Amino acid sequence: MSTAGFNSQNGTGTGQTYTNGPSQNPVALQQLPGVSYGMTHQPTYNPVQAKAPAPLGPGLYPSGPYQPAPPVGSYQPGPTLTSYPAPPGQPLMTRPLLGAPPSHTPPQSASPGPRLPPPQATPPPPAVSSSNYYPNPQQPQHMPPAWQYNNTPPPMGPASSMGTPPHGAMANHVNPAASLTAPLLPPSSAAYSSAPAAHVSHSGAQPPGPGMPPTSLHGYIQPGTAPPPMGPMGPMGPNTYQPGRAPYGPPRTGPPPTMKPTPPPTGPPMANAQPPPPRADAQCGGAVNSTLPPTEPDYQDGDIECPGNMAGNGPQAPNSHNHVDNQMAGMPQHGPPGRHLGHYPSLPPGYQNTPAPHNATPPIHPAMQAATQPYTQAHQPYQQPPGGPGPAQLSPSLAAMSLQSSTPEALRVVNLLQERNLLPPSPVPPPTPCLPQDLQKINCNPEVFRSTLTSIPQTQSLLNKAKMPLGLLLHPFKDLSLPVVTSSTIVRCRSCRTYINPFVSFLDQRRWKCNLCHRVNDVPEEFMYNPVSRSYGEPHKRPEVQNATIEFIAPSEYMLRPPQPAVYLFVLDVSHNAVETGYLNVFCQSMLDNINALPGDSRTKVGFITFDSTIHFYNLQEGLSQPQMLIVSDIEDIFLPTPDSLLVNLNECKELVQDLLKSLPTLFQKTMETQSALGSALQAAFKLLSPTGGRMTIFQTQLPNLGVGALQSREDPNQRASAKDIQHLSPATDFYKKLALDCSGQQVSVDLFLLSSQYCDLASLGCISRYSAGTVYNYPSYHHQHNPAQVECFTKDLKRYLTRKIGFEAVMRIRCTKGLSIHTFHGNFFVRSTDLLSLPNVNPDAGFAVQMSIEENLVDLQVVSFQAALLYTSSKGERRIRVHTLCLPVVNSLSDIFAGADVQAISGLLACMAVDRSATASLSDARDAMTNAAIDSLTSYRQSVLTIQQPGLLAPACLKLFPLYILALLKQKAFRTGTSTRLDDRVFAMLQLKYQPLVYSLLMIHPALYRVDDLTDEGALNINERTIPQPRVLQLSVEKLSREAAFLMDAGTVMYLWIGRNCNPNFLSQVLGVPNYAAVPENLYLLPELDTAESQRTRAFIGWLRDQRPFFPPMHVIRDESQLKPTFMQNMIEDRTESALSYYEFLLHLQQQISK
Repeated sequence: MSTAGFNSQNGTGTGQTYTNGPSQNPVALQQLPGVSYGMTHQPTYNPVQAKAPAPLGPGLYPSGPYQPAPPVGSYQPGPTLTSYPAPPGQPLMTRPLLGAPPSHTPPQSASPGPRLPPPQATPPPPAVSSSNYYPNPQQPQHMPPAWQYNNTPPPMGPASSMGTPPHGAMANHVNPAASLTAPLLPPSSAAYSSAPAAHVSHSGAQPPGPGMPPTSLHGYIQPGTAPPPMGPMGPMGPNTYQPGRAPYGPPRTGPPPTMKPTPPPTGPPMANAQPPPPRADAQCGGAVNSTLPPTEPDYQDGDIECPGNMAGNGPQAPNSHNHVDNQMAGMPQHGPPGRHLGHYPSLPPGYQNTPAPHNATPPIHPAMQAATQPYTQAHQPYQQPPGGPGPAQLSPSLAAMSLQSSTPEALRVVNLLQERNLLPPSPVPPPTPCLPQDLQKINCNPEVFRSTLTSIPQTQSLLNKAKMPLGLLLHPFKDLSLPVVTSSTIVRCRSCRTYINPFVSFLDQRRWKCNLCHRVNDVPEEFMYNPVSRSYGEPHKRPEVQNATIEFIAPSEYMLRPPQPAVYLFVLDVSHNAVETGYLNVFCQSMLDNINALPGDSRTKVGFITFDSTIHFYNLQEGLSQPQMLIVSDIEDIFLPTPDSLLVNLNECKELVQDLLKSLPTLFQKTMETQSALGSALQAAFKLLSPTGGRMTIFQTQLPNLGVGALQSREDPNQRASAKDIQHLSPATDFYKKLALDCSGQQVSVDLFLLSSQYCDLASLGCISRYSAGTVYNYPSYHHQHNPAQVECFTKDLKRYLTRKIGFEAVMRIRCTKGLSIHTFHGNFFVRSTDLLSLPNVNPDAGFAVQMSIEENLVDLQVVSFQAALLYTSSKGERRIRVHTLCLPVVNSLSDIFAGADVQAISGLLACMAVDRSATASLSDARDAMTNAAIDSLTSYRQSVLTIQQPGLLAPACLKLFPLYILALLKQKAFRTGTSTRLDDRVFAMLQLKYQPLVYSLLMIHPALYRVDDLTDEGALNINERTIPQPRVLQLSVEKLSREAAFLMDAGTVMYLWIGRNCNPNFLSQVLGVPNYAAVPENLYLLPELDTAESQRTRAFIGWLRDQRPFFPPMHVIRDESQLKPTFMQNMIEDRTESALSYYEFLLHLQQQISK
């Protein structure tokens, strides 16, 4: 029953110039008077006061208990910045006062206003109670604020240009956002809301121009060159393409569905429309990089993902500097967006073809099926299919598929207080969108592209009523076997720059209609030729129109410089503390073992820097008999002693590199140097990598305490469990964030390996990876002798890290159908321009999330589409574009929205939002907002969907696990209170929730529990001649444990094997190799390889679980007296603890709030 809310915004104060994951989008780019974005000069900054947000009308939220507060800005305009601003001392958000419960009667004022508490100096400190969910049992009616994750923020005024950092002192400056005035809010709520995002317009159009002449014939690379998938689908076979799918929309059998005619388009024809003057292109980053001088090309401009001189694109703007495309302003469009533009013949767009049926084995997701068929069918002559609607212009026949026609399983009413065993016996599959079968077969793999709602509401007000967040979760660079196309012509919409995909409509053989902006485009002459069948005149059979996920070899138009080589720089802590952990031996040995497997080609470069209180460089120049160590002790003014010989060609200098790796562990064996000058080492590494870009890998074992970037301990161990609100979740200094943004501008990504048993201020250090698209790895209490499980984990992770696929100098843009907009991003990146994510490196283990809103009614659309395009340089020096396209239906009823809810995706997105709320407001605010998310959605379901009111806590079957996942989040290491949690461990858990793909983070939120002492082959999987038992998933409650059994808990990053005191002696001897319980070793972390059926089954099952993720989860064997037993028990989410409710008590609390 929320009373107010705000959009998440990262940052520590007002006036902050860098936004990232999530970030409010900069304002939609508008052209300032006299300034043309993309020109070589830089316009002077002029802060523009944005319009005040309009009062929210009654259509946004129903009157009654859900009165939203309009977003207000927390940024204030400031002077033009010439250096990085220091963060203000006060936090951006303060804990809002909990307000009284709103009544169910509408307000008496003419327009509904926000219900906010009166201003107060400080809220009264509530008492902690273990019997009541809210802190103060005397005031159970007080409700904290919750997210308004669906409100469309008001538009903002023009913004000046925004650029990536050029070389030299001037770097990474963006103009402060204009402040927003909010006359509807009392002064006390000024800190409630961060700056609203201006939404990206997807309706721009570009006047037609001459297409490219026919060029060389298209090559087609057989797919299958990518590594096999890591997910549970198993390795995919050779991924080939079936050119001869049956045309989409064949005549149906049986009675025809109810149809209503599509009205003709209204308004004058578009053929004679005059294009308006050009404007800066928000889609293609028109204002990006305008700060660069004409003599200095931007290595990875925002526009490079939208080049202008490709097929079907108009001529390039003559004055644009390094901007390959300046998109023209949108043409006026008459009539609904779902219909034809102008008077084009109303031909049935029936080129959507269906793939062949599934193969029985191995199991492959339908979205990938189209990419796994052999090229067998011969050329078929072009013919107009007999009928059937195209997916971007579906007739109302789709309405006949409304979920209300018969109550599906997803809407079955579940009384959560009565049904105890809700957990399904096997992992929860993602819901399937309610699309025609032909479309669903070619839809994007949900492991790559997933929406929180698989049925998109027609209007924002309908979305507001549903009280569920709308967003996308992406895993764009996932290891997949996918088709790769080499073509001189990459066909894209001339208006919105969407890549042609399976969900466009072909009006005839020569024209196709974009499924995002609905513009009609010409089919280029080159696209008429099918390189697969070597036939002409079948554009609908090309791989681009047959696969929702595809990769292009990009032509030279997508490059602003030659593709960079693979460059790897390793920065190693060699202080006394680091040598004591023994990590250096493991690192050097792993490098020696995998040096030939590093991704790259003949140009690959490597370099090494070590540091303690001084910085040590290593001259590895060809011709030397042994590596030369060069020490720089002036850490305040760091310089490169021999810039040309510190990064060397790996193939030419491999022997010197190997000699260095063999000598490094002994070189510092007797060091007594205890200080750590990490900041200076990072500066030196940045100087070394700046000319080329590349990957910087940091190994750190203690708190940096010397020179720039020095930190002090901020953790009070005595407050780990007792503090009501956790402090110091935000960085102590902006040094690491600034350096990360400098790195991002020079295409350098920074990965951090933290191996320490002491506090290292990960909240500050983590910024170096977060804003440079890097990754943080954490190994607490790492020691080569005392913690062998961590050593095994580090070794396996390091091998994967060194050898996995990598993309350099990447950018990613997410587009969506006109009427939808993206306003917040989550993950590790830097938002370069509006909707362009800068990713100096991209790896196959990184996930992203975005929040969305509905700007325009989607009444005339039957489906909407989303497209993610990732442009990157492969380790072999190829410029590639990976494109994923997702299609979802549009619905107009709340019941259909609920039926399509993806409870796992919703929980994953809420976790990202809660991490940001913890940093910008407080941990208790984040916890309260998550609880209110469950209350709000179940209240909406009860009030608006249920036709017969019944007692109990009622939920649709698709949301039956929602309260369980929310409770699991509240007890997760990132958000739990009342339990001793190291600050670095808490921050690391938050970082993982932000950048782990959903399939991996779910296990960290809600672990899986299995009984493993009685594994059988019944229902087992057969994968690569291995039999994998499939025990059922158990509830996370002590009542499921038995002293006579053994249980495996898979918590994502770690596994626990719990052995009951009276465990079956056969399991102990056949699996653990011990005669009895007392003989089980205390620190057992490896199962012995015994030649017994029980051992083989158990090891096969654990190995299969581990193979489904890219990182290595260590396993700990737990006995009754084990030190790790409390950690194991903390994951029993459904049980009550001293500081947290049980699952049943939590359900009672939800029911109490919903029934108010």
